[in-house]
Amino acid sequence: MEKVDGRLVRGDQTRRAVLRRAVDIASVDGLEGLSIGRLATDLGISKSGLFAHFGSKEELQLATIRAARRIYADAVVMPALEVEPGLARVRKLGECWLDYSRRRIFPGGCFFQKVSHEYAARGGAVHEALVVVHREWMDLMENVVREAVDRGELDADPAQLAFDLNAYYEAANLASILHGDESGYDQASRSIRVRLESAGR
Repeated sequence: MEKVDGRLVRGDQTRRAVLRRAVDIASVDGLEGLSIGRLATDLGISKSGLFAHFGSKEELQLATIRAARRIYADAVVMPALEVEPGLARVRKLGECWLDYSRRRIFPGGCFFQKVSHEYAARGGAVHEALVVVHREWMDLMENVVREAVDRGELDADPAQLAFDLNAYYEAANLASILHGDESGYDQASRSIRVRLESAGR
């Protein structure tokens, strides 16, 4: 049996711990709020050790986006994909999204809503990475809606309905953070139900 290099294991554990802390910070303070110095202090490790893992602030930011994407997929996407395609999956995706925000899987609410607003008007690699994630998400939503349309359960333009539903999700997330209460989730759930009923066949 091949022996596992303990240094590699420790390095991987350190990287995961750093990125878990990084996504939490960025969800509140944005990607500009990340620094190798801050993470080193928070986690009690050396700056040089952290720099060896990431090399630059931009690479740290990009790695943080990738880590957040994995967490988001596990919380929102994968549970919905376990449901049969069609209207049930459309509803499940919305339920998972609102639950993801409500449970504060990221302490600042939706990680991607926070950092996408931060980088929307900027250029560069971080902006492009966020564009890719957003397109991936909207394509997924559109495809899930299209499945319901193809099954005769909805009568709607998939791109428009996906856009509308996503707007409800983001409005609920923002209201909950800004006002410190959960009433926006109930309002969003009602709006989603009405919108889907109006698109039902």
